[in-house]
Amino acid sequence: MKNIALLAGLFAPLVDFVDAACTRASLVELANRYISAQSLGETRYLRTLTPATNYVENGKPANISTGILSHPLKIDYRRSIYDTIQCATYTEVVVADRAHPYVIGTQIYTVNGTISKIDTLVTDKEDWLFNATHTLHYALQEDWEPIPVEKRDTRETIQAAADAYLNLFKNGTGSVAVPWADNCKRLEGGLYTAPGDTCNSGVPSGVDLVNRRYIFDETLGVVDVFLTFGGGVNGSGLPDSHEFRIENGKIRYVHTITVCWEFNCGFEPPEQLSQEIGW
Repeated sequence: MKNIALLAGLFAPLVDFVDAACTRASLVELANRYISAQSLGETRYLRTLTPATNYVENGKPANISTGILSHPLKIDYRRSIYDTIQCATYTEVVVADRAHPYVIGTQIYTVNGTISKIDTLVTDKEDWLFNATHTLHYALQEDWEPIPVEKRDTRETIQAAADAYLNLFKNGTGSVAVPWADNCKRLEGGLYTAPGDTCNSGVPSGVDLVNRRYIFDETLGVVDVFLTFGGGVNGSGLPDSHEFRIENGKIRYVHTITVCWEFNCGFEPPEQLSQEIGW
């Protein structure tokens, strides 16, 4: 009994330290600092960045001092989620600057309050269904506000819904029971679910979505999944983010960001993307 008490005493301070280093408030501050760093092009605003921080840009190890974080950007929209279990954040950023628009998704992981990894997807006019003005227009219309406590789904329910959607890509429509909300909307690059269509419209088959890395926020009913679109055979897979808003166990919103190795991943962009967005 003395040994158990001694072990409990030894580990209690460690648990308290980890909890103190990873609260929702501390993750909100981290995400805000990331936005400041990106807005000014100065990584020093990421106070807990260290030489050991693993920086990945578009699926490849990169130098943070010359990457996208070294370029000041005028951010028109940002939305973040906070995972207090994994001590991680995900932030979606839209830059609608006509000189060089971007849509960026960034996962940041911390260990004991220090940034251990920054994994960022940086998309622009070369990438899948890109149109930052369209993305901004539709994102501003959506409701990603906190879900009342009594209606929040568990991490397991949120992941199950997201995985059902992602697994659909392997075997196609009907192969997986996906919990669609009746009013589900998908923002794929700059292309939004059209009136009369559903989130099931346009989902391909025969595509593996692998190397999934999840960040959850039960308060918002959200999970972001970084993955490799297409399996990554011989390095051909595409760096991708799928972010889901889950309400009552069903998929309400899907946002995707996909990096292409050639213009629009080798496909002709749909005409809608070249049209001025209606207000």
